[in-house]
Amino acid sequence: MRILIMGAGKMGSFFTDLLSFDHEVGVLEKNPKRLRFTYNCQRFTSVEEVKDFRPQLVINAVTVKYTIPAFEEVLPFLPKECLISDISSVKTHLKEYYEQCGHPYVSTHPMFGPTFANLNQLSEENAIIISEGDYMGRCFFRDLYQRIGLHIYEYTFDEHDRTVAYSLSIPFVSTFVFAALMKHQDAPGTTFKRHKQIAQGVLSEDDYLLQEILFNPYTHDQVVQIRMELKELLDIIDRRDEKDMKAYLEKIRKHVREM
Repeated sequence: MRILIMGAGKMGSFFTDLLSFDHEVGVLEKNPKRLRFTYNCQRFTSVEEVKDFRPQLVINAVTVKYTIPAFEEVLPFLPKECLISDISSVKTHLKEYYEQCGHPYVSTHPMFGPTFANLNQLSEENAIIISEGDYMGRCFFRDLYQRIGLHIYEYTFDEHDRTVAYSLSIPFVSTFVFAALMKHQDAPGTTFKRHKQIAQGVLSEDDYLLQEILFNPYTHDQVVQIRMELKELLDIIDRRDEKDMKAYLEKIRKHVREM
């Protein structure tokens, strides 16, 4: 299959390495410097070059802010039957765009990123495939993700957004609060250092990505739950109530065990 990968960032490069030995891969990246470390593929720096490549599948791996603009720029140079896809962690407006774009589509979300995941050992990582897309496209990504050991789940666009609101917004908001209160420690403990590393990793992400995750319409209710838990915990601390603290710790340990 001829596959065009848009973007030569960390995830774009990951998919290039993953696919280039079994497929004819081209990479579209406007910044030539980012193409220096792409191998076993054709390299394009302008959308006009894509026309002669005639891809059968496009994987859009650009920064989430430019997912739809990148599609709009390349679509005039694609064969009508070309399958287009994204791997965005934020699906805002994508359903509406796909339904009017005139191309078959598939949308997936590898639930890992180069910040924390070991891209050579993904057996404990997950991926979401959106059910509202082309059947053969879904089969392609299911086979691909199974081959690298990912656990695969199939959700609608709406179910995906609800899942992301829970799985990303809660740890992100908790990390933001920690980072906002963090101050220099001459002798930091292990727990502090680990939280600091997480904060550095999360805050290295693109501002627009963080914003869109937090602006997810389902994020608000998750943040309200954080506020309610903090209120309950602060009340126990203020009262120095050992019985209630024991019950609270038992409750959260039970939550962790059931995960």
